[in-house]
Parts: sequence; C-alpha cells; structure tokens
Amino acid sequence: MTDRHPNVALIQRFDPRDPASLAQVFSEDAVWHFFNPKLPDVQGDFRGPAGIGAFFEAMGQMTGGTFRVEPISITPMGDELVVTQTKNSMSLGAQPIEVDVVVVWRVVDGRVTEVWDIPGVHTARPST
Repeated sequence: MTDRHPNVALIQRFDPRDPASLAQVFSEDAVWHFFNPKLPDVQGDFRGPAGIGAFFEAMGQMTGGTFRVEPISITPMGDELVVTQTKNSMSLGAQPIEVDVVVVWRVVDGRVTEVWDIPGVHTARPST
C-alpha cells in the first residue's frame, strides 16, 4: 500500500463551497488563474482564499447552481506541482455542457500558492 503524496492529500481537502477549506488549503497570497475566453465575466486572476471563493460563487451563479467537477486523475509532479484532470459539467442558459479541464497546482510550504485552471473551451460538448 502506498501513502498519498502530501500535496495530493492537500488538494483533495479542497471544497470550493467551504470557506474553512479554502483557508486551510490556500496561502493568503494564492492566485487562481482562470483562462476561458468563452466566459469573459469570470476569466482572470482571483487572489487569496476570499477571491478564490468568489470565483466559485460566480461560477455557481452563472450556471444556476449546476456547476460540478468530476475528478478523473491527480498526479504529483515532484514536490511542488500537481496536475489534475477533471470533467466539469454545468448549464449555461438552457444548454447543459461538459468540458474537459486540466488544472496545475503549485504547492509551497504545505499550501497551494498558484493554480492554472485550463478548460478545453474548443471541445466543450452537450452533456448527456
């Protein structure tokens, strides 16, 4: 049996709906970079646990509470980076869609300090 990498365990504690989780996982100066030209209202950088929480709150509002993340894989890359693959589902207007996403996490001194959230915006598809 293998122990989970500590950075994987840290990221798995992240719950965007729980402000206490945000404060435990992210450093005070953490930055969440969200790249999605098809969602310009939420594209950009979100700073600190409060800013990251505001990003997920905006995603929830924009999607009428339908935003969901399904983890596919999580892989530590050395002692600083973790790469996750997810399938995100949501409704935008009346259209339910699924999007493949890769997220790169930087962990320093036991806290997430930077995140690059990269959705496959050109391959989003209607969800079934």
